[in-house]
Amino acid sequence: MSVRQGRFGVRVGGGTDGSSVPDDEWDRFLKESVAGVRGAPEEPSARAREAAGRLRDRPGDTGGRTPTPPPRRRGKGRYAVGLAAALALMVVAFDPWGFVRPSGDGGRAERPLAQESERPTGAPPAGPDGRPTRAEPFRGSPAERWADGTAGITVPAARATGWMDEAQVEKALRRSLDFLAASNLDPGVLRGGHPAKAIALVNPHQRDVQEFLATSLRTPGKEKDPLRLFSRLDPASAQLVGDVVRTRGRITYEEGERGALRVAADVTYVYPVARGSGADDEVVRIIVRRETVLSWDDPAKVVTEPGTLSLVSYLTDMTNTACDRHTGYFVPVFASDRPTTGPANGVTVDPYDRSGSLAETTGAGDRGCGTATRS
Repeated sequence: MSVRQGRFGVRVGGGTDGSSVPDDEWDRFLKESVAGVRGAPEEPSARAREAAGRLRDRPGDTGGRTPTPPPRRRGKGRYAVGLAAALALMVVAFDPWGFVRPSGDGGRAERPLAQESERPTGAPPAGPDGRPTRAEPFRGSPAERWADGTAGITVPAARATGWMDEAQVEKALRRSLDFLAASNLDPGVLRGGHPAKAIALVNPHQRDVQEFLATSLRTPGKEKDPLRLFSRLDPASAQLVGDVVRTRGRITYEEGERGALRVAADVTYVYPVARGSGADDEVVRIIVRRETVLSWDDPAKVVTEPGTLSLVSYLTDMTNTACDRHTGYFVPVFASDRPTTGPANGVTVDPYDRSGSLAETTGAGDRGCGTATRS
């Protein structure tokens, strides 16, 4: 049985309601902003154009019916101690970075993918069949070969851009990665906690965003849903299986408006979850792809605080979480829940396909429920 998928996107406006701004109001706001006093610092304006620029990275380093797993080959487990020691030395010598990851059931080892250096040209191929379990929550999905946490997010080398020199750009890129981690990987936030670390990185003078954050976390709803920015589970109904979130994506940057450093992140996160009660062993995967654009503004031109970023836009594609419930938490769709999740709108998407931009396929606004081809 297919699994529901929800899509929505927001471009940050200059108003104070924190919601997506209609095109006519958007144009009016831009005209009024241009009419302001020249040379004076301005509140961060809306900047929702799709991030451009080529990635200059450093080298190296949403679901569907899951088929019944075929028989898996298992390696022999008995070796002489001397041979085992020799093999261990060979692994250290020829794989010093630990690229070879043993499979959880003692089967054939899988080599993790190299970091993503540019947009893929197609969806990842189907891997070996298999259902996720508590011991192997990523089995049967492309995420089996993805990296853990921030290791799966490619950060490019820094170079002087806009108002920042190379060292400042490097620091801004690190803080941008910190924002992604605090929003989507922080264990406390994943357990439903308040994303205080992430919010502390957002420019406090960006009033529309600050109001959106406060309102969505206090009284979540369809128009103001914290899941648009943060990954959270309600521990009463769902729990993360293990302590690993698999990721794949990259960060790019370019010079933005008023000489700002404009940072764009395109990352897919895979969360294996089980029921919060622990009543059964069913494991499902929530797949979330986020395209987030941030601006590190020149304090001589924009009202900001040191070490904080302005949100430009955020687009989100979520799979295997009920898209007609807005509780402020992911609502995993378990097998017994699927008949009650509501009809899909006919859109079918492979949640692991990163070859197209969400900015092109989603746009601003809620796209409702679709169907994911796999989980």
